[in-house]
Amino acid sequence: MDLLLAAVLLVGSIVGLWLGAEWLISGAAALARRFGVSELVIGLTVVAFGTGLPEAVVTLDAVATGHTDLAVGNVVGSNIVNIAVVLGVVALIRALPVSRSLVRRDGVALVATTVIVAGAAVDGVVSRMEGGVLLFLWVVYLWSLFRNHGSGMREETTEQGVGLRAAGKLAVGLVVIVASGALLVDAATTVARAFGISEWTIGATVVAIGTSTPELVVSVLAVTRGRAGLSLGNVVGSNIVNLFGVLGLAAVLAPLSVTSAALDGLWWLLVLVVVFVVTLWTGRRLSRAEGGALLGSEVVRWILGFG
Repeated sequence: MDLLLAAVLLVGSIVGLWLGAEWLISGAAALARRFGVSELVIGLTVVAFGTGLPEAVVTLDAVATGHTDLAVGNVVGSNIVNIAVVLGVVALIRALPVSRSLVRRDGVALVATTVIVAGAAVDGVVSRMEGGVLLFLWVVYLWSLFRNHGSGMREETTEQGVGLRAAGKLAVGLVVIVASGALLVDAATTVARAFGISEWTIGATVVAIGTSTPELVVSVLAVTRGRAGLSLGNVVGSNIVNLFGVLGLAAVLAPLSVTSAALDGLWWLLVLVVVFVVTLWTGRRLSRAEGGALLGSEVVRWILGFG
């Protein structure tokens, strides 16, 4: 890819991410109102699944090409970035109020999910049977979310096409975000190589952060639009999707070997998740100071070399 073309595509991909996020958020909010599902539930499911697609593609590609040892590391690294960087940045922009249901139901689910995956990986391999269990638990979690259709109030309307248009807007937003995220990684990698940046640095920064860019853009834009439920739900839901859905499917396709670096990263993720959920439980909000602490934890992780 020519350097000038890569630079143009880099700018275009950033614009695409923001436009896609705008469509996704407005479509998700309209869909939630139309069907009486809370924005938090939409964020935990539809939005989280869509913004988590880049991680799914990277992880499943690693399995398909025989690099099963990379699958766990990809998921764990992405989840750490989601909490430490994405939520850290969002909280610095604006303190996030936290609903009781997010803490009691989804916060506990996130801790339990991380503990279960750590238990499956501690012996150095995630087997096909364990992958099947992870997928089953993800389905159970999704069922529990939609059992009561969230906490939102259904919008009274006689307009027949409202739900369809909202769903279409959301779908288009997701497609644009995923495509723009992939383009961003390719273009940024080309630019980085042109300036002599090493492959390891590219992989550890451009690719790792690039696959989490959809979560970052959607969460930042959601909170600036007053959609705190979508912002938090997107990150928490994406992490659960990654651990149960993506890792579960990858393990079903082929047993996953767990490297020592991935296992170290998993322990770091577990501590981070527990501290994060306890913070939400006690304060019922994510403050700017706590957002700064989350970002600081990522700096510490890089210095110590965990995962």
